[in-house]
Amino acid sequence: MEPNEFEERMREGELFHALRLLRGAWCVLRVDGRGFSRFTESRYEKPFDAKLHEQMVRTASALLEELQGLYAYTESDEVSVLFRPEWTLFDREVEKLVSISAGVASAAFTHAAGEPAVFDSRVWMGVDEAAVVDYFRWRQADAARCALNGWCYWTLRKEGQSVEEAGRALHGKSVGEKNELLFQRGINFNELPAWQRRGTGLRWERYEKEGVDPRSGRTVSATRRRLHVDEALPMKEAYDDYVRRLLREG
Repeated sequence: MEPNEFEERMREGELFHALRLLRGAWCVLRVDGRGFSRFTESRYEKPFDAKLHEQMVRTASALLEELQGLYAYTESDEVSVLFRPEWTLFDREVEKLVSISAGVASAAFTHAAGEPAVFDSRVWMGVDEAAVVDYFRWRQADAARCALNGWCYWTLRKEGQSVEEAGRALHGKSVGEKNELLFQRGINFNELPAWQRRGTGLRWERYEKEGVDPRSGRTVSATRRRLHVDEALPMKEAYDDYVRRLLREG
């Protein structure tokens, strides 16, 4: 068998290598920590730890810069990175984008934390700006839900309740009842740090940087861009507007 024929036959087994993101579609790569419930239990304060949050922000920054994204949103142990329809990195190969984004996240978090950690990755695609806005509203709603549940659960656990007892105590309770549970213990959920309740956004911002032209010695100004971290994101309709502005101006 000719070498070229043999290689072609072998490559036919790479079934998913030819999959590409749809042209003209917005896309998001979302990475999640694998087994992070166990990983974080003995290493970080519950329900939230500022150290873990800082490490996740650094992970989101690495993904945004390495993959040339438009916007990143992180909450808990996940990061969503948004890409424009015209984005063509790696020719939009799904297999490569998923594997590399998981690898970048794993490496960045491991470097920040000083301990090995693993992330997985998945792709989301949207047909228009409205779908993108809905996606990020969905992830922020998930952040709020998980934050409230986490605060209630760990408050009860720290009072001495077992895993089963805390689970039963919260089962079927409404949002209002969970807020009241915390309030009775001196915790006003709405006054907790915004990054815990709403997640954190990372976006590019433009700024003017002054320098000296070595040829003329004159002071000159150049437009640069840098990452800006939003620790106090707006909510609901205001967050929708925030995302729309990013899509049109970012």
